[in-house]
Amino acid sequence: MIYRMADKNDIDELVRMRIAYINEDYEEISEEQILQIQKALPDYFENHTGVDFFAFVAEDSGKMVSCAMLVVTEKPANPSFITGKTGTVLNVYTEKSYRRKGIATIILNNLIEYSKALGLDFIELKATKEGYPLYKKLGFEEQHSTYTPMKFNLSNQT
Repeated sequence: MIYRMADKNDIDELVRMRIAYINEDYEEISEEQILQIQKALPDYFENHTGVDFFAFVAEDSGKMVSCAMLVVTEKPANPSFITGKTGTVLNVYTEKSYRRKGIATIILNNLIEYSKALGLDFIELKATKEGYPLYKKLGFEEQHSTYTPMKFNLSNQT
């Protein structure tokens, strides 16, 4: 197994891994939505890889079998993020035949170490039921806040 950070040569495989994750994670997604996402992803990866997007991957015999993605955001500093730099972990995914072998643990440890080297104040994620035990084991903690998460959905506006 080879563990490494993906680069722009891996865009096709990153798209494949993202779509595999989405297909497994979302209960209802239309073929039209998948096609729209597949169309948008290559440009995103081309423009952001190595800038504010980093993917940590595992390969077996030249095939990507697992990945975890990190999106770095910089905002004005405050007491919750002194440097202003934070990370969001996305798309922690391992192909079914490679699960429960410690691959995601290694990838996430690489992502955590890289996040430390970047000087991020924290990294966060939204845990699935399946991923929760792994994230807890690695030291992720549930967040409780006096703030209520909200969003204004612009994609549904007419």
